[in-house]
Amino acid sequence: MTLTSALWSFALVVGLLTLTPGLDTALILRTAALGRRRRAWGVVLGIQTGTLLWGSLTSLGVTALLTASHLAYDALRLGGACYLLWMGGRMLWQSRHRSPTESTPEDDVPAAEPPAADSWTAGWRQGTVTNLLNPKVGVFYVAVLPQFIPAGAPHFATGVLLTSEHVALGLLWSTVLIAFAQALRVRLQRPSARRLLDRVTGVAIVGFGLRLAGGS
Repeated sequence: MTLTSALWSFALVVGLLTLTPGLDTALILRTAALGRRRRAWGVVLGIQTGTLLWGSLTSLGVTALLTASHLAYDALRLGGACYLLWMGGRMLWQSRHRSPTESTPEDDVPAAEPPAADSWTAGWRQGTVTNLLNPKVGVFYVAVLPQFIPAGAPHFATGVLLTSEHVALGLLWSTVLIAFAQALRVRLQRPSARRLLDRVTGVAIVGFGLRLAGGS
C-alpha cells in the first residue's frame, strides 16, 4: 500500500464515520441551533482536538493500553458515561424550567442569550472533554489506524497525517451542520422550540451515556 492509496482508503472509512449521526452531531446541531455560533465552533474544534490527540497517542502506541488493560478502559468508559449522563440530564432539567403549557407573548420571538452563553472557550472545553472521555474513539484508532500505515513509512508522522485527514473531513462536515442549524435558528430559538430541542438532545445524550456505561 502506498501513502496515496492509504490516504484515499482512510478518507473513505473516516468519511463514512463522520457522516454517521452520533453524539458529536447532536452537540454541534443543538449549540448552533440556539444561535451560539462561537460556542458551536468551539465544540467543533474541541472534538477535533480530541480526535487529533487520540490519533497522535495511537501513533505513539500509548492508546494500545486501552485494549490491553480492562481496568484503564473501564475507568475511562465509566467516566465518560457519567459525564454524558450529567450533561444530558442537565439539558432535560433545564427544559423543565418553563412549563410547555405556558403561553406568553415572548413565545413568539427568539429568546435572548446572555453573552457568556456564546463562549468559544466553553464550547472547546465541552467538545474536547466529550471526545477524550469516549474510549471507543481510542479503540477505533488502535484497531484501524495501523492498518493504513504503509510498510516502511514513519509511523508517527504518517499516523498524524492520516488523523489530520480525519480532522479536515470533520471540519468540512461540521461547517455544513452549523450552516444548516443557523438557517433554522430563528425558529429554533423560540422558547417552545428550545424546550423540544433540549429534550430531544438530552434524551439522545443520556442514551449515548447509558450505552457507553453498558459497554455496547
